[in-house]
Amino acid sequence: MSDSTSDKLSFIDEEIARLKQEGLYINIRTIESPVGSWMVVDGKRVLNLCTNNYLGLADHPKLKEAAKKAIDEWGVGPAAVRSIAGTQRLHVELERRLAQFKGVEDALFVQSGFCANQAAIPALVGREDVIFSDRLNHASIIDGCRLSRAKIIVYEHCDPDDARRKIEENLPNYRRGLLITDGVFSMDGDIAPLDKLYEVAESYGVMTMVDDAHGEGVLGRGGRGIVDHFGLHGKFDVEIGTLSKAFGVVGGVIAGKKRIVDYLRQKARPFLFSSATTPADTAACLAAVDILESSTELVDRLWENTRYFKSEMQRLGFDTGQSQTPITPVMLGEAPLAKRFSERLFEEGVFAMALGYPTVPLGAARIRVMISASLTREDLDFGLEAFARVGKELGVIS
Repeated sequence: MSDSTSDKLSFIDEEIARLKQEGLYINIRTIESPVGSWMVVDGKRVLNLCTNNYLGLADHPKLKEAAKKAIDEWGVGPAAVRSIAGTQRLHVELERRLAQFKGVEDALFVQSGFCANQAAIPALVGREDVIFSDRLNHASIIDGCRLSRAKIIVYEHCDPDDARRKIEENLPNYRRGLLITDGVFSMDGDIAPLDKLYEVAESYGVMTMVDDAHGEGVLGRGGRGIVDHFGLHGKFDVEIGTLSKAFGVVGGVIAGKKRIVDYLRQKARPFLFSSATTPADTAACLAAVDILESSTELVDRLWENTRYFKSEMQRLGFDTGQSQTPITPVMLGEAPLAKRFSERLFEEGVFAMALGYPTVPLGAARIRVMISASLTREDLDFGLEAFARVGKELGVIS
């Protein structure tokens, strides 16, 4: 074997070494128990302040029961794409229930929230079109935009005035436009000014899309999401959602006007070319909708826990950024410090991961705490005490 052949992968070794040196290498931990307030991670029982299990549904008895029953009735998989032979009655029922829950005309259930963005964006815009995208939009939105081959113009984060300037300047050069924003931004926990963005887009005839992955089950009446939060029912063209966070299962949803959803059933590539979601997952999602429709108790508890944890963290002297939601960033600055902080928390019995570049901007590394309705006051106090000890030890707070 020649030297050139044996050395062709040396770039990988160099990049891995660089990531480790800069504190950006991701150590993937192994979960050894169901997702809950406490989990076994890498053999250690720790408090879970890390997952997106906002309402504690990932291990809920009703969801597990629904999944088991669906396996007995439907088997383990559809073995086909939705458009050929994979659409089961469960899928149709879930789409109907999600549309009803969100107060929209129709909904399309796909494999994940990431897939939902890749399904919707390239179907709505192409080479002759333009997308106006928030600077901090999620990677799945960015990838969906790139796949569309439309011109991508970034407006400043949560800035309707800049969006207006960019639309006014650029829209006349293209066939049609699409404005896309996250509803709740997953790293900072802030909320898009959806009402003002809608006014801007509507005044120029630009289509509107919001990714509500971190808003469903969190914002709005009983967790109905950001469109409900702003009272924009029937106005926003497309809502993208996920069933893997507050709903506790897996899958994505494209919801909104019926003519758009019908069109996506014909054009959305992940829907047309990737196998349908399993009966167990689909049934569990239906059970989650049942729970959210029956009571606001879990959503209310989530917000009560959020207010308590944030106020106590701020009292201790931590910087929790601009968050308006249960996403609580603990701002630390440099990636090596955030990584060390996370490691020390784990030693203290708390599972909360460090996030650095490129997930967040350089110099904005943090621990991202994800609050859940399943956490008790005692759980939260345990976590706060661990943060206080580690924060003082590493010189983050005094």
